[in-house]
Amino acid sequence: MTRQKVLVLYLANSALDAPTIAWAVYDGTGEKLHMAGDNEEVPYATGLAALKDGWRLFQASQLNPHARGEEFDIAYLKYEFWFEQLVEVTP
Repeated sequence: MTRQKVLVLYLANSALDAPTIAWAVYDGTGEKLHMAGDNEEVPYATGLAALKDGWRLFQASQLNPHARGEEFDIAYLKYEFWFEQLVEVTP
């Protein structure tokens, strides 16, 4: 059986070699339960490092300009990248 692991990296800017500032991991194999804030060490320093380790990029946030006056709004993390790994598991 094939199961999916998902890695979400929030980068400092839109470039894949930008530093990771936040992340989330979801393990569809059931091998490990991840919770928000369960790891103080970043899984990958950059999105490019995740690609080099075999993660497949499947979504990146659109690069929409901020509305006038909202250029410095930090209410959300703008540069979100979603990666996946397909893992074989035994039933």
